[in-house]
Amino acid sequence: MHWLFGDQLGPHFLTPEGEGPGRATPLLMIEARSVFRRRRFHRAKAHLVLSAMRHRAAELGDRVTYVRAETYRDGLDRAARGRAVGVHHPTSHAALRLVRALPRVTVGPARGFLVPMADFAAWADGHGGKKLRQEDFYRWVRRGHDLLMDGGRPAGDRWNLDHDNREAPPRGTPVLRVGRPYRPREDDIDAEVRRDLDRWERDGHVSFVGRDGPRLFPATRAEALRALRRFVEHRLATFGPYEDAMLAADPVMSHSLLSSSLNLGLLDPAECVEEAERAWRAGRVPLNSVEGFVRQVAGWREYVWQLYWYFGEDYRRSNELRHTAPLPDWWNDLDADTVGANCLRTVLAQVRDTGWTHHIPRLMVLGSHALQRGWDPAAVTDWFHRCFVDGYDWVMLPNVVGMSQYADGGRMTTKPYTSGGAYIHRMSDLCGPCAYRPGDRTGEHACPYTAGYWAFLDRHRERLAGNQRVARPVRQLDRLPDLADVREQERARGDAPP
Repeated sequence: MHWLFGDQLGPHFLTPEGEGPGRATPLLMIEARSVFRRRRFHRAKAHLVLSAMRHRAAELGDRVTYVRAETYRDGLDRAARGRAVGVHHPTSHAALRLVRALPRVTVGPARGFLVPMADFAAWADGHGGKKLRQEDFYRWVRRGHDLLMDGGRPAGDRWNLDHDNREAPPRGTPVLRVGRPYRPREDDIDAEVRRDLDRWERDGHVSFVGRDGPRLFPATRAEALRALRRFVEHRLATFGPYEDAMLAADPVMSHSLLSSSLNLGLLDPAECVEEAERAWRAGRVPLNSVEGFVRQVAGWREYVWQLYWYFGEDYRRSNELRHTAPLPDWWNDLDADTVGANCLRTVLAQVRDTGWTHHIPRLMVLGSHALQRGWDPAAVTDWFHRCFVDGYDWVMLPNVVGMSQYADGGRMTTKPYTSGGAYIHRMSDLCGPCAYRPGDRTGEHACPYTAGYWAFLDRHRERLAGNQRVARPVRQLDRLPDLADVREQERARGDAPP
């Protein structure tokens, strides 16, 4: 038998090459309820994952044995009955430990990524295992896969067009004028999943956070392909310039919404970047938008996956800043209505209602607030994993520990990613209706991000003084006439909703 995990749902997981299953090999899928018992996931995420698994089982028909069990071990014992089982390399350390501990289970290479793990390890070892910067890796992947290349040179003679992709949102309009994203239609399988989740909650077996409205993200290969085509044909052209911008009434803007499909295995990253490159070469979309998308998929996504495995399990315990504060209840419960700061209230409500926001709200609103408050990075990582429809351990561990919370002390990124309210004001329309003012550090209208930024630098000034990318604002601390007031104000604010 060949065992398919719930994030291995596309056709590229069933081809026989490289220790894959033969065309007649029986398949096994296991829906383990213990996954949802252990942690409090977003309801929309639970619905999407179960819907995708059950849709795939329905497509595979009699070839697959679909087992609903309490644990993966129970399901395997019931279905395999002593037979040998093959499985592709799972996407988490815990799942890999499980399959390696099971008798008669053979683990093959990972699929769904562009670079084999051994190739990345050789590249990283060639850099001494240090200074594994994403930009260097990205260029290496571009060359190796001939992505946006003209011979030996990058298309347009520039590797990175990020400078062209930092525009603030257009003023005077609440939404970006761009084609609407693809949205799927629910079917009987979705209804069955929702009934099951309702029953599990009613019986007290599981507990969720967030809201589960109509499904917003693809659960089948056909839906994912339609979402990819719609993005490339109607949305990719405006993706680049505004990829870092935020609009309160338009959380999607020109973003692809393909991350959950990629992370469920419904799409292969190669087909996504190749489709985008074809659109550019056909003259349908500008290079800066395509390069920005390729960098997200072939650069950042691939880089995060590789670092997850290269750094190993000990990376999870990284906490160089010694942040240990627990997450407050209002945050864990996605209780956006208790928050006064408009940016945080808006973004937390987006997570509550959909299980998704794009990368800048995640990093510069949610992650920045957690970093400034000194929350435990392991708990922050777990929260992002549970509360986002595209959140998986391999995705969130490097993204949160390494980038968002700077808990590895600079092993992955060169500086802490946090800022005062001025950045949010410049890149969004979120500050206008807010009771706080991005320029105020103290007083009734003190922006929690502005005050929090200076309080964060003050707490860690000794460590950060030697970091060239933040040394200048650290030196400015001694020129702030109200620094003592900022310290006292932020101590008093604590972890109450701002």
